[in-house]
Amino acid sequence: MNWSLNELYTSFESKEYIEDIKTLDSKIEKYVEFSKTLEESKGKESENIYKYIKYNEDISTILSKLSAYSRLRLAVDVRDLDAKKHQDIIIDKSVKLTLPEVLFTEYIKKIENIEEIIDESENLKAYSFYLTEIKENSKYVLGRKEEVLISNLKKTGSQMWSDLQGNLTSTLKVDINKDEEKTMPLSETRNLAYSKDKDTRKSAYKAEIDSYEKIIDGTAFSLNGIKGEVLTLSKLRGYSSPLEETLISSRMTKEILDSMFTAIDEYLPYFRLYLKRKAEILGHEKGLPFYDLFAPVGEIDMKFSYPEAMEYIEEKFATFSEELAAYAKNAYENKWIDVKPREGKRGGAFCSNLHSIGESRIMTNFDGSFSNMITIAHELGHGYHGLKLKDESILNSSYPMPIAETASILSETIVMKAAIKEANEKEALYMLESSISDATQVIVDIYSRFLFEDEVFRLREKGQISNDKLSEIMIESQKKSYGDGLDEEFMHPFMWINKPHYYSGDRHYYNFPYAFGLLFSKGLYSEYIETGDEFISRYDELLRLTGQKNIKELAEFMEIDITKPDFFRKSLDIIKEDIDKFLELTENII
Repeated sequence: MNWSLNELYTSFESKEYIEDIKTLDSKIEKYVEFSKTLEESKGKESENIYKYIKYNEDISTILSKLSAYSRLRLAVDVRDLDAKKHQDIIIDKSVKLTLPEVLFTEYIKKIENIEEIIDESENLKAYSFYLTEIKENSKYVLGRKEEVLISNLKKTGSQMWSDLQGNLTSTLKVDINKDEEKTMPLSETRNLAYSKDKDTRKSAYKAEIDSYEKIIDGTAFSLNGIKGEVLTLSKLRGYSSPLEETLISSRMTKEILDSMFTAIDEYLPYFRLYLKRKAEILGHEKGLPFYDLFAPVGEIDMKFSYPEAMEYIEEKFATFSEELAAYAKNAYENKWIDVKPREGKRGGAFCSNLHSIGESRIMTNFDGSFSNMITIAHELGHGYHGLKLKDESILNSSYPMPIAETASILSETIVMKAAIKEANEKEALYMLESSISDATQVIVDIYSRFLFEDEVFRLREKGQISNDKLSEIMIESQKKSYGDGLDEEFMHPFMWINKPHYYSGDRHYYNFPYAFGLLFSKGLYSEYIETGDEFISRYDELLRLTGQKNIKELAEFMEIDITKPDFFRKSLDIIKEDIDKFLELTENII
């Protein structure tokens, strides 16, 4: 049930870990010294750039391996003090990379004929996108002294605030039954939202809401601290806003974002029809209360042990691609997945692609439900994306957030569609509703999170935001997004506390990429249905190219235009068809 990290290191005291630390120190020292000589060697641009790339590749590989070990240990046990100590050590070492990175950016910024130099060098052609992006973004980089200072200050600024939020939510004990003095971790409590028993769902929701009072001050300070830092640095670097900064780092334009939200806004009424029908089925008259958002509709006997879930996923993946199925089998057999919730473990789920060893590690909080099985399929999709990139340079394997959800959502869609096809009527209704519920989260709830973060940035510019105001913004954002689909008496004012996506000094607006990923994947799945097996090789190539093209170019590679709302409307039509089917099937249930 627990993942194996031995393929990284067996311990912090292991010979391999200690040797890699020494190697990293040595390479960083040489890297820094080399970067200081860049300006002195005129006429050697091609040679200098290639030498820089090789230094960067070697250091990135070792550093990512070292940092992954402490980060993954902390993910499953926030109380692992040894891992926390070594994580801080690695962060200190990574800060030393700021100077050579800034010096190289300054160096390449002055080279006017960078495209010509790349074209004339066989060594550099493979890194064309990587180098061109550095050149284009160089105008947002401050001087060397400022960037080094910022890197150091972040360790005691946004990084500390982020760690505080993670610690508070991971160790929070929820009083699930005060009479029996029964408590459970927040992640387990939130899983009860999927319970078949309505009283369990409601009591878990109330207990969760009450529990946040214990940590609201700390998380509010964390959020204010991080957003304040982001605003200061974003303005200092010359961005018009944190949103512009995110779009540039996402390799995405405002035109694409606006096209997506235009289409989403048009289709929100259909999601509200679904929510109101679900409310009626569950006996609610004023819209759906938040605690019943994930309530199951229909019946399903599908309860999985972990081995059964993996066997089921592998079987469904095989209907798409034997390579995808083989990847899932390999992840299971080699203990790449940490499965069950436990005290000290982070909530939610994620996949970490470990380019340094050509493997992945997946964390879930699996409770045996159909929904949690789908979550594993989703995370395995992320891992498959990593598989397609493992033979690329580590410098060509970094893809932006909006494209990050492509493989994961496509993978869960494959499993869901195959499951619905062989299900009986009651099971099919359950699965259909579950699929629509997930889409509602990714479209409607994500929209509310975008609205929330946008307003937080606007207000944070004027000063610190109080606890009550943060909750008020959250409620208003949910009202704008969910409309009359939710019961206003039972919303979630504290959703800003438990979502780690808000608590990063380097990633802002970690919300709309999920909506883009869902709609992009829906469009790709539609093409797969139309073209069959010939789609798979193009899809694999798309994943391989995600570190070497911007999002518009990737879409064009698949012959898709994402600068206009039409593509997004077509993808939303696929969800609307599911909603129409759900409304038809449930017409006589009320």
